[in-house]
Amino acid sequence: MIRLSNIKLPLDHTEEDLAKFILSALKIHREQLLETKIFRRSVDARNKRDICLIYTMDIKTTIDSKLLEQFADVQTIKETPDMTYKFVAQAAKNLIERPVVIGFGPCGIFAGLVLAQMGYRPIILERGKEVRERTQDTFGFWRKKGLNTESNVQFGEGGAGTFSDGKLSTQIKDKKHHGRKVLNEFVEAGAPEEILFVSKPHIGTLKLVPMVEKMRAKIIALGGEIRFNTRVDDFHITNGQISGLTLAGGKQIKSNHIALAIGHSARDTFQTIYDKGVSIEAKPFSIGFRIEHKQSLIDQAYFGKSAGHPILGSADYKLVHHCKNGRSVYSFCMCPGGTVVAATSEEHCVVTNGMSQYSRNEMNANSAIVVGIDPSDYPGHPLAGIELQRRLENAAFKLGGGNYDAPAQLVGDFLQGKSSELLGEVEPSYRPGIKLTELSDLLPDYCIAAIREALPMFNRKIKGFAMDEATLTGVETRTSSPICIKRGADFQSLNTKGLYPAGEGAGYAGGIMSSAIDGIKVAEAMALSINYIASV
Repeated sequence: MIRLSNIKLPLDHTEEDLAKFILSALKIHREQLLETKIFRRSVDARNKRDICLIYTMDIKTTIDSKLLEQFADVQTIKETPDMTYKFVAQAAKNLIERPVVIGFGPCGIFAGLVLAQMGYRPIILERGKEVRERTQDTFGFWRKKGLNTESNVQFGEGGAGTFSDGKLSTQIKDKKHHGRKVLNEFVEAGAPEEILFVSKPHIGTLKLVPMVEKMRAKIIALGGEIRFNTRVDDFHITNGQISGLTLAGGKQIKSNHIALAIGHSARDTFQTIYDKGVSIEAKPFSIGFRIEHKQSLIDQAYFGKSAGHPILGSADYKLVHHCKNGRSVYSFCMCPGGTVVAATSEEHCVVTNGMSQYSRNEMNANSAIVVGIDPSDYPGHPLAGIELQRRLENAAFKLGGGNYDAPAQLVGDFLQGKSSELLGEVEPSYRPGIKLTELSDLLPDYCIAAIREALPMFNRKIKGFAMDEATLTGVETRTSSPICIKRGADFQSLNTKGLYPAGEGAGYAGGIMSSAIDGIKVAEAMALSINYIASV
């Protein structure tokens, strides 16, 4: 097939317009065109008066080879690459050792799935509950403030990504097209087929829940085993080689191949492996607040008179500002038409995150506005970043009134350094609820100064962004893992053979897509190692 890129058409074009463009670009007759398929569709809204759609199409003709030769020097006309996923190994029929995957978020799901598809019958351990029970616990906390520290936004089947916007975009390099494998598996599990071609695919929580269940069933059908409510309390390491685990309750599992896909909030597990001597380093992350505006303001800023067009949906944004004090402030995890959610996994802590459903039709837009920090801001041992997160989250809990309400402030008051007393037109969406206050004591002074400098700059890009009645809710601390569990080119821990640090919690991913891709890579490395050891 031929991949034709940079097809630019008006927002309200017809299928016939697209066909005519293809025929003209390739200089072929209609009878020579056999098949067309959208590979990518993006929106060019740089000119709000003339918003366009940009397509990349995969095309089959009766003369593919001739056309590829004819247009060999044209950058927009190339051969469609083979994106079919190819398994790197196959388990022996007399498989002696079953690999173990700890965690059943995006990374753990895909590590377990690929291992199962290769015949390795993985054992997957998840400290939280099945996704529907977990959803009940999470929504129960938002409504009634009853926190279950083992079943919440962070812990349970599907991982933290289940209660998010379900974003599937990533900026990582993916030469082997592992991302396509992820998207295909999601579609097979029930995701909308448009995630295969839209430039910023997302799914949303309500669609993610049944998808996760179908993927679990697939793993089990292939011989995998998934154990919920199963926390790992100890790691058996002798002479730099892992040999097994001890579970909560005392039961043990033996394995020399264990993937650690625990997410960025399994702080007790981080402490355990640190105490066992596994190689860990502190890494940069970011802290800040959630900001909310009316979604209509963001739509108007980006789409102008075309706001509300069904193919455009709700507008998102991505902002960054480099401050005079050397800090960078940027938007993170922007959720169009969504809500701010309570994301703590520990008692007496308040943590914010953002969530959207597939429809993205809630009243507000929200995103984190965060400041980058690094280990020089929290010197000491490798887990010092976790201690900083916990201090900030506990301070937010107290500032919010000590009952899991979150502290909040109007942007205008924040910029003036005065406490908020009354809400304006932007109604905060955070549940359980908010308490209006002054946020300036919640973060380090350099963060507050940076955000106060950045908001007016963002207002130059999005008119109304720094409007007085926009709201800030605190505190956002779990933007990424504050540690990196060091691993080598073989994906194994630098000093603990057989332990495979994986995904966002280990410091090798950020979001659903990159975590899932890392899970695939770790599964491949585990399979190759198991086969090599069996052959020696």
